[in-house]
Amino acid sequence: MNRTSPAETPLGDAFHLYDTTLRDGAQSEGISYSVEDKLAVARLLDGLGVGFIEGGWPGAMPKDTEFFRRAAEGELRLRHAALVAFGSTRKPGRSADQDPQVRGLLASGAQVVTLVAKADRRHIERALRTDVAENLAMIADTVRFLTAEGRRVFLDAEHFFDGYHRDPDTALRVLESAMEAGADVAILCDTNGGQLPARLAETVHEVAERTGFRVGVHCHDDTGCAVANSVAAVQAGATHVQVTANGYGERTGNANLFTVAGNLTTKLDLPVLPPSGLSQLTRASSAIAKIAEVAEDPRRPYVGASAFAHKAGLHASAIKVDPGLYHHLDPAAVGNRARILITELAGRASLELKAAEFGLAVAPAILDKAMRRVKALEASGWSFEAADASLELLLHDELGDQAEPIEPVSCRLLPDVRAGSAATAQIRVGDAVMSATTDGASPVEAVQTAVRQAVLPHLPWLAEVHFIECEVRTLIAGGSPVTRVRIVSGDRTGRWSTVGAHATLAQACAIAACDALAYHHLRLRNNEVALLAPEPM
Repeated sequence: MNRTSPAETPLGDAFHLYDTTLRDGAQSEGISYSVEDKLAVARLLDGLGVGFIEGGWPGAMPKDTEFFRRAAEGELRLRHAALVAFGSTRKPGRSADQDPQVRGLLASGAQVVTLVAKADRRHIERALRTDVAENLAMIADTVRFLTAEGRRVFLDAEHFFDGYHRDPDTALRVLESAMEAGADVAILCDTNGGQLPARLAETVHEVAERTGFRVGVHCHDDTGCAVANSVAAVQAGATHVQVTANGYGERTGNANLFTVAGNLTTKLDLPVLPPSGLSQLTRASSAIAKIAEVAEDPRRPYVGASAFAHKAGLHASAIKVDPGLYHHLDPAAVGNRARILITELAGRASLELKAAEFGLAVAPAILDKAMRRVKALEASGWSFEAADASLELLLHDELGDQAEPIEPVSCRLLPDVRAGSAATAQIRVGDAVMSATTDGASPVEAVQTAVRQAVLPHLPWLAEVHFIECEVRTLIAGGSPVTRVRIVSGDRTGRWSTVGAHATLAQACAIAACDALAYHHLRLRNNEVALLAPEPM
């Protein structure tokens, strides 16, 4: 059964964290949720503990109508959130009880309804093609009808800030018509996303003071200020904030749920999520990105892979003494983790912390030697910051603790192939040199296949390793052209990244592919993964 009250946070109904990922977020370019996707996202949002989940526009969008039907039939059992139906007021010249779209809101079964209404005179007259009096009647009639049917109603005052700055009387009358008819919250919408924090906060405070209404805010990110505007609105008196996961939304997006929740909870001491939800922010961000089929932005505050990553040696030296010196909060609080990036900018402290991540205790002299080797390789075109597996292999090599070596003796592409590409590889596995010649749809695939075919007769359990992604870059290092290849590999337990650099594509790819297999072999030797029978070739 769906709840009709907000999440059980310490703030209860005193503050609303309202998510519109499934409606406004779905308007983001490139996103198209299936009904199954919407159900999955709603469960993730509910698991965080958000107060309200806006499911879509039932009655107007067939997919949303089906979503609410399936939710009402028991496919969506919310533990924290109230499910919200979004829709518009009655049409001009029509009674609310006879408006099919309004009836669709009732039929959805949602106990909370958010109505959108124009708050800018220009939109009332030009877009709705009606007058202010009729617009106010449309709002009041629809709110009275829905509240009489037992629904809790919020009002989204569309284009409120633009309208208020041009004609404050009309904008305020829109709020009054809804609130006096029984709406609970007047949400001030920066629909075009053109506001800046100081002026927006001033308006929020002024409206709250003049009306005494409970006000909320809905911010778009066209000035890059959606999160800042949302936080400023709360500081100015708003007690309802609308957000979307990862900032998805029309044009440049909406206020980001994860950033807003992180800021309000950890900076303003407003526990808008329960502690268990706060610690799931990073996981939920990643999971929703996968469902939306949108690449994750590593630089997203709080939840991005780079949010607590450190590249400079100066940072690492300080973090070694006290992690809090370069972290604005404990990454674990939001389910994230600190990362040390090893590049030519790093020093011994960086490598020592990185070795500790790998579970390795490395003496200072060996660290210094390994760091010199890293810097030399980076100068010749390598890059270890996104290739932890290759870096760990390097440290094991410096410790004299590497598993049986897997390394290319030679690898080259073959000419005159009619379709696709072909490669031949000689790979040293321990004391043996194994060879294979194979073809593939691309030069990279041909090399990777040749490496696998050469190695598997000697180490058949490596068949469970799969090459998933490959990045190829050509650059100039030491005055000569170099090809750098980064490969993402994986098995049933996870993924890892390796790198290779060489004057030829084939050899660079072979180095990265051999490292990928060697890393898995090292984990097998250290009993980090269980040995399985090889998959059929």
